[in-house]
Amino acid sequence: MSIPTTADPAPGIDSPAPAVSRRYAWTVFALSFGLLLSDYMSRQVLNAVFPLLKAEWGLTDAKLGSLSGVVALAVALLTFPMSLLADRWGRVRSLVVAAVMWSLATLVCAVAAGYGEMFLGRLFVGIGEAAYGSIGIAVVLSVFPARLRATLSGAFIAGGAFGSVLGVALGGAIAQHFGWRWAFGVMAFFGLALAAAFAVVVTENRLDPRRDASDDRPEEHAKARLRSLLPQLFSSVSVVSAYVGSGLQLFIPGALLAWLPSFFNRYYHMPTAKAGVTAGLFALLIGAGMIIGGAVADRIGRTLQIRRWATAIVCSFLSLVLLTAAFRATTGTAQMLLLAAGALVSGATAGPAAAMVANLTPGAISSTAFGTLTLANSLLGLAPGSAVTGMVADHLGLLGALRLVPLIAAVPALAFVVGRRYYERDITRLTALAAPAPAQAAAATA
Repeated sequence: MSIPTTADPAPGIDSPAPAVSRRYAWTVFALSFGLLLSDYMSRQVLNAVFPLLKAEWGLTDAKLGSLSGVVALAVALLTFPMSLLADRWGRVRSLVVAAVMWSLATLVCAVAAGYGEMFLGRLFVGIGEAAYGSIGIAVVLSVFPARLRATLSGAFIAGGAFGSVLGVALGGAIAQHFGWRWAFGVMAFFGLALAAAFAVVVTENRLDPRRDASDDRPEEHAKARLRSLLPQLFSSVSVVSAYVGSGLQLFIPGALLAWLPSFFNRYYHMPTAKAGVTAGLFALLIGAGMIIGGAVADRIGRTLQIRRWATAIVCSFLSLVLLTAAFRATTGTAQMLLLAAGALVSGATAGPAAAMVANLTPGAISSTAFGTLTLANSLLGLAPGSAVTGMVADHLGLLGALRLVPLIAAVPALAFVVGRRYYERDITRLTALAAPAPAQAAAATA
């Protein structure tokens, strides 16, 4: 049984309905989601061992933050060119190479002798992870109907939070019992095993059985089409607003994921393992909020897509209010409850923003479009979220730095308001541009 699709006026839907079975579609999702877990487990396990590295190597908070931030910075710098390469070279092949690279780099981190070697290993973790999120979500959306875009985008992006849960919680537990090197080693072998499974099960031909095997110049045709479509990545105010709003909002989850283990260790006096597990629960809330935000956006936008923007606007505003109150409260139950509520909504904009990017860009360059979104998420949010918070913490203390973090939410809320204002105009114009030439002529004379 093939997965059905529904009509949608967005120009992002310029490819045929999915031709794979429902079972295979969910298999692709499961393997892609598993690799995303590995991605973030390898990235966030470092945060669980911050106290151990600080004690063993005598690192400042700024240096600890740089070890976390360099991964997101590498993602920010390389995600766009590597996503573009994947649209031309093959998404499946690109995914497998990326997973092998970040897993081997994590293994290098396990044997690092000091800050310099650890920094180099983390840099290559970032290089390997640079385009996984954008390519992976493009693969997932290609085998599902468009009406599930926000939900699937939110769920897939939430894999980052769930991977952070496993990376921080398992990493903290493994580090406490076996040492921090084993924490990195376990994450590395998990990633290599998943990469092998993905390479065996998922292929380009199985993802798109209707590919024209008679085309003797597919690469030349793909290059020509990509060149003609790339300008549409930034061709509307609303899609740029989605990029900016999504990226700046993720500054907050980026800071929380990196520094909550240290926050609980310093201010609640939790040992490394307990601080990691507790922070993991909050990362789980961030991931759950991404799924819920995407599902709510799909539901309220079922008949009118512009309503998806409202979810993003409300969640940005709530994260500002709840987290500001949380970090100004005294330690205890009330602070934990406010922090939990703020964490839940802090990443809930991810699904709606990704769905808007998919709607506003052509499907043929979906990896590149999501690469652009990942670039914004990393450069505006995840990279500075951990690194800037660490630098500010060296001057104001960790609590003082975390009190400033929620204020950034005011800017993405404004960006989403702007995107909502221009969305209907932009979607109408882009749909007309995506229509065949006769249809465009008819529209012009109507």
